[in-house]
Amino acid sequence: MKFIIAAGGTGGHLFPGLAVGEILIAGGHEVMLLVSEKEIDAVATKGVSGFQIEKIAGMGMPKLFSPAIITFALRFWKALRHVKKLYRQFQPAAVLGMGGFTSTAPILAGRSRKLPTFVHDSNAIPGRANKLNARYVSKVLLGFKECANYFPNAQCEVTGTPIRTGFLKPLDKTEARSALGLMPDKKTLLVMGGSQGAHGINSVMEKTLPQLVKLGLQFIHLTGKNDEASLKAAYEREGATTYVAAFCSRMEEAYSASDFVIARSGAATLAELSHVGLPSILIPYPFAADDHQTANARIFERSGAAFLVKESEASPEVILEKVNRLIDQLPAMTQQCRALAHDDAARRVAEIVLKSVTP
Repeated sequence: MKFIIAAGGTGGHLFPGLAVGEILIAGGHEVMLLVSEKEIDAVATKGVSGFQIEKIAGMGMPKLFSPAIITFALRFWKALRHVKKLYRQFQPAAVLGMGGFTSTAPILAGRSRKLPTFVHDSNAIPGRANKLNARYVSKVLLGFKECANYFPNAQCEVTGTPIRTGFLKPLDKTEARSALGLMPDKKTLLVMGGSQGAHGINSVMEKTLPQLVKLGLQFIHLTGKNDEASLKAAYEREGATTYVAAFCSRMEEAYSASDFVIARSGAATLAELSHVGLPSILIPYPFAADDHQTANARIFERSGAAFLVKESEASPEVILEKVNRLIDQLPAMTQQCRALAHDDAARRVAEIVLKSVTP
């Protein structure tokens, strides 16, 4: 059969969508992946095989009385017409949206054809797009059970957040460190800010680096493209053993080489961290819609899998104190982190979609 997965705009939507698509393709089905026109989608899907990938117009919905609402409406109408044309050619059996306004036109087009439609929300607090999308779908699939409270009139099912099959088989730690040019026997801190990096995390890391180096750590730092050069220079000044890159296409290598993490708290990142059992210091993106990253991080903090630090409070002193506590509690926090994993999330989502179109 043929399926649509709309999963663009951020890595948090795209990577879980790819994970579900991989399961469907492995089962002999065809998948058309609808992504946004953003650069991050082009970069993240480069080299991805097995999918038919199509770009559709889209943008976040502005406030109702903003002048940008006209541009939004025109782009949405353009996307809807484009998607309906694609559906006439592709003839999908069902539609899965992974969140954001990139999913809205595909879901509405699927509903107009009376197809089973689904939306997945990975976060503890849903965004505006999914609150709208939920009105038009057969079922809402959730990464966190706490999110169900925001969909009182929808049929919900907790699946966890899908992760790609490449993460399901961890690599040997020594081999992963060797591949990244790191020492085999040093505790390794992974620093990352999501699919596009995070200047706030990069800035506090640069200030804290002299003290962290004294702890005998080595580093993997995924900076995003804007801060790559300055962070490389900072690590070189401190003589640190490190792997610095704007973006990593083999995250299973980075995760397998690491002992703990400093990161944002997007839902896809947290799903991956729980699967690989990497405890963390979580610094939520302060401008995320409805502060949903803080809500995500609190779930991990309450479970003993992470420390939550607001970006406004992320001083070198605070980061150093949390790193020391994390090192002291590493075995217990690793176990608590692993307990939060939904390793079968991609398969569960795929099975729900398949069940909707098979007797």
